[in-house]
Amino acid sequence: MRQLLLVFQFLTIIPLRVKGKISEKEIGKASAFFPLVGVFQGALLVTANFILIKVFPVELTNGLLVLLLVLSNGGFHLDGLADTFDAIAAKGDKEKKLSIMKGGTIGPVGVIVIVLTLLLKFLALNSLSNFSLSIFHLSLFLMPILPKWTMVISMFHGKPAREEGLGRIFINRIGFKEVVISTSTLLMLLILPLVFFSSYISNSRYAFYAVLVVTMYFSCRMWVSFFNRKFGGLTGDTLGAISEITEIIFLLTVIVWSRLFI
Repeated sequence: MRQLLLVFQFLTIIPLRVKGKISEKEIGKASAFFPLVGVFQGALLVTANFILIKVFPVELTNGLLVLLLVLSNGGFHLDGLADTFDAIAAKGDKEKKLSIMKGGTIGPVGVIVIVLTLLLKFLALNSLSNFSLSIFHLSLFLMPILPKWTMVISMFHGKPAREEGLGRIFINRIGFKEVVISTSTLLMLLILPLVFFSSYISNSRYAFYAVLVVTMYFSCRMWVSFFNRKFGGLTGDTLGAISEITEIIFLLTVIVWSRLFI
């Protein structure tokens, strides 16, 4: 329970505080519960959609859902995304790029990336609104969960780019056990919604899940490799960037599959 509270403290704006001294080992081991933070966010999005759609048109509702997702984690991952792409766009060696990420200001490239990311999510949700309500709600529920899992996979396969910061603690302390726990949690969460959304992707649901998990896995591995070349490893900012990017990849994968096979 203590580790679960820790991840909610780090990844959301929920005012939870873990009492007592927190060790680096505890912080690193808490990564196993990242997908459960996604469960909270996904349930929040589905509940909000039930309420908002009764008052607002679809497009406005989807815009508010994107806003709610951002607010639920205080824009934490978007900030990391912006800092990461500011560093990628900068000229210079790895140390200079890392110092840009560590700075507190967002440059023009970062602003553009944030705008495009939010726009893509909004447009993707609008596209998903054209399919059945069960597909839309299941997508809302899973949208924050799989990116949280990719963060765990990225930390396991990655290495810290610098010897300070919260990202280093997670990356250095994560082990095979945390990957197994987070992956088992993910698989259960993929299967359980079928009880409530039995019409989703019909008999091809298992094939879809396999394609989805494999796509997300190799997507985050690709970004880990890219960040290793650019920065010499991962930071907290790059982990936030991976979460935001794989969230978009998830939405696009659902749209492609739904258009081709439903």
